[in-house]
Amino acid sequence: MLRVTLRGVRAHAVRFALSILAVALGVSFVAGTFALRTMMSDTFHGIVDATAPADAYLRGAQEAPSGAAPGGVGVGEVRTPVAIGLADAVADVAGVRLAGADVSGPIVLVGADGTAVQSTQAPSLGIAANPDDPTFEVVAGRAPVGAGEVALEQVTLESSGLAIGDSTRVVVSGEVRDVEVVGEIAGGGPMAGATLVFLDPAVAEAAYAPEGLVPTISVYAQDGVSEQQLVERLDAALADGTLGADADGAEAVAGETLRADLRGDIDQMLGFVTSFLMIFAVISLFVGGYLISNTFTMSVRQRVREFALLRAVGASPAQVFAVVVGQAVLVGLVGAAVGVAGGLGLVSLLRLVFEQMGMDLVGSIPLDVTTVAVCLGIGAVVSAVAAAIPGRRAALVAPVEAMRGEVTVPERSLRVRGLVGGVVVALGAAAVLFAALRPESGAAEGLLGAGAGVVLIGVLVAAPSMSRAVVRVLAVPFVKALPPVGRLAQGNVVRNPRRTASTAGALVIGMALVGGVSVIAATTQASLVSTVESSTTADLVLRSATGTIPAGAVADVQGLSEAGRAAAVTFTTAAVSPEPGVDPGPKDVGAVLASPEGLIDGTVKVEVVDGDPATLDATHAVVNERVLGKDWRVGDEVTIRSATAERTLTVGAVIDTRVLGTGVLVTPGVLDELAPATSQLTDTVFIDAAAGVSAAELRSAVTGAVAPYVVVSVQDRDQFVDQMASQVDQLLVILYALLGLSLLIAVLGIVNTLALSVIERTREIGLLRAVGLGRLQLAGVVTVESVLTAVFGTVVGLGVGVGLASVLPRVFAEEGLDRLVVPWGGLAAMLGIAIVVGVLAAVWPGTRAARLRVLDAIATPD
Repeated sequence: MLRVTLRGVRAHAVRFALSILAVALGVSFVAGTFALRTMMSDTFHGIVDATAPADAYLRGAQEAPSGAAPGGVGVGEVRTPVAIGLADAVADVAGVRLAGADVSGPIVLVGADGTAVQSTQAPSLGIAANPDDPTFEVVAGRAPVGAGEVALEQVTLESSGLAIGDSTRVVVSGEVRDVEVVGEIAGGGPMAGATLVFLDPAVAEAAYAPEGLVPTISVYAQDGVSEQQLVERLDAALADGTLGADADGAEAVAGETLRADLRGDIDQMLGFVTSFLMIFAVISLFVGGYLISNTFTMSVRQRVREFALLRAVGASPAQVFAVVVGQAVLVGLVGAAVGVAGGLGLVSLLRLVFEQMGMDLVGSIPLDVTTVAVCLGIGAVVSAVAAAIPGRRAALVAPVEAMRGEVTVPERSLRVRGLVGGVVVALGAAAVLFAALRPESGAAEGLLGAGAGVVLIGVLVAAPSMSRAVVRVLAVPFVKALPPVGRLAQGNVVRNPRRTASTAGALVIGMALVGGVSVIAATTQASLVSTVESSTTADLVLRSATGTIPAGAVADVQGLSEAGRAAAVTFTTAAVSPEPGVDPGPKDVGAVLASPEGLIDGTVKVEVVDGDPATLDATHAVVNERVLGKDWRVGDEVTIRSATAERTLTVGAVIDTRVLGTGVLVTPGVLDELAPATSQLTDTVFIDAAAGVSAAELRSAVTGAVAPYVVVSVQDRDQFVDQMASQVDQLLVILYALLGLSLLIAVLGIVNTLALSVIERTREIGLLRAVGLGRLQLAGVVTVESVLTAVFGTVVGLGVGVGLASVLPRVFAEEGLDRLVVPWGGLAAMLGIAIVVGVLAAVWPGTRAARLRVLDAIATPD
């Protein structure tokens, strides 16, 4: 039977070609995801090895709120800081060759073109240039000395367009400084686009460790001393007190242990990226399964006599089933092999894109045995499962069918399938309705997701039953405008509802996702715009390309006579009580915002739930219930624990606001107690014009004040709203690009069905041509069939997606989705695209049908 299986694939290679392509597209996503993750993992592991090369480290013994440590930039567990003076004491421990404080923090470098040097979302760091550090290597020039000199890492020097000896500017600790580039420093490994600027150690300490605290102390061992021996000696020195008071609260950890922890955190973050991409790979393979199933269903229908002959010569039903499934497995293996190659090509393309964005992925594109085996297995399994039902149908063909002049395949009634589909849709709709009516229920979100999935499955099950009625309605314009082409096309599509539903099923899935995403995006944008417009009255808003506005820019704007009020949104990260009176843990992390005078109910409008925000002082805080929950009342106590301090405050007011996405508001003085300036971030400044100052005058003055800081942008309210909305647009583009793969496979399904349909109806086409149907008319019939199928899938899919997404504002109103917006223009465009897709999909099958010779077609047996 193996020979029969292989001969069947060779004999019908054209029929299976598009199925192979569908598998290849889905598997290429899988292979590309694995390869991309491996390359990204290797790249970031290299960064860890380059930035944490020491044999041992001294760090805080207690875990701190994530992101709260001074100068803490990057990933990994954040600990309480240690005293910078500890480095001198550790240098005297036996076995220690060198010890140095790790001093670094944010910086803005101005490139040769006068703009900030930035690369994707990679950080821009200022680092203490310690000549004694064994990893510090001067490639050209020299190390910086004093506040007026900097040295640049090799890739940073190249990307900035600067050269040794050039003058430029940097922004450090909110201050603009004129500096000269005096050296080029080796990076020590891949930096993934990070901008690295080396400063004189004293300058770096003043900027990033003004309180004398740093995240870690790097310790290098003498020759012959292992990491473990070094850690044991450091532990002994910490225990016997020989390191002095600076060692209080410090612990020693081996370098490899720290690097392993960092690698684990990176792999965990990359796991999210992998899962995100794999979701779309699964969708693509699921959609591809429809195409494969449809192909083998039509193939079995056309080869009934062949299978009957196999039964007649002694083949068992199991053997016939094995032939069909075996052919599908072979198709899957070939498609998967092509997909693996396609995945590597996809990664090569992404690598070039990343390089253009300034992020270099190291190493060659990985291709290991496990990835190849998994991809081949996925292709084989998906194809086998998709062909199982057609294979069963082939196995049940009676041997006597081979002796008949005409062979028919009996079709079951669609009534039972329609009822089952209707019941499934009703169950899913009930879950969605419950979520909409009881959004406060803890199960609402889960029920909404599960119900949506069940509704989509039910629609796919019931699709053959509804296809006849829907297609007849959709075909009315064609029947009226293009007789007899429209009527013939309508009859062909309606005649086999299972085939129509199966062909359109892939498009239903894709369009349901597209329609749902479109409604979610439009709703999110409208809700965001409404929130911003109703919550702030500021004339201008300052934002930063780096996410942080330098303190000098804030001070300069606040000093303008044209600005009546400039309220800065400055915050730090700290652990906050999750419930009234409960001490926070390291994982209870949230933003704590300093509320300057005039911010609340001045520049920013908030809903006061309880108390009076005016009570905010050194002993009172304001709690945002949208972030911390609705259990808070005036008089409750909230504890805030940062990396360096802890405060317990009385709640003076409870507010509800989406604009200030922080749980607790305190005075600027309290924030200074909780975190040093290096751990405070200002991401937005709201500015109101002084009395008698026009909008143009205010903007001109503010623009001039922030110009030296390079990264700060000045926006009016409309621009601020547009920028917030554009973040949704960027995500939408990514989702559409990923969903485009499933839509491409759906289009291939239409092409495949039409091509096989032309083969199946060769004699019918010949008879139509014989009674006077012209070539263009015949091609028009095929085209209208394609358009009707595409429009049917699009209409049903969009209807399901839009309908389900319309429930979201009811369930997620508390999260900000407070209004429903259906993008009718975009949905109409999707329908137009479906018509174009239908026309394009019909080009090859329609041309093939039109070129059939009449006599040869009539002579073709049924």
